[in-house]
Amino acid sequence: MAARKKSTNEAITTVAARQNFSELINRVAYAKDRVLLTRRNRPLVAVVPIEDIALLEEIEDREDLKAARAALREAKRKGTIPWSRIKKELNLP
Repeated sequence: MAARKKSTNEAITTVAARQNFSELINRVAYAKDRVLLTRRNRPLVAVVPIEDIALLEEIEDREDLKAARAALREAKRKGTIPWSRIKKELNLP
């Protein structure tokens, strides 16, 4: 992923975000700012650049792959339980 300038983080109210929506979107999209929206002085949501989402998804995919590989190793080592047995134990049709 290409290097990007250091983003700024700012907290604003949802009311201010609504009143300045176009400016907010431009700051996030072009200046790569991250903006935390608050309601009653509590963090509610964050508006972040699309590159941040892509990075988060890549990290999640790596973690999912790591967990899947670990589960496969465990199944190979310990074996599996047949679906018919699980259905019977849970009284499923």
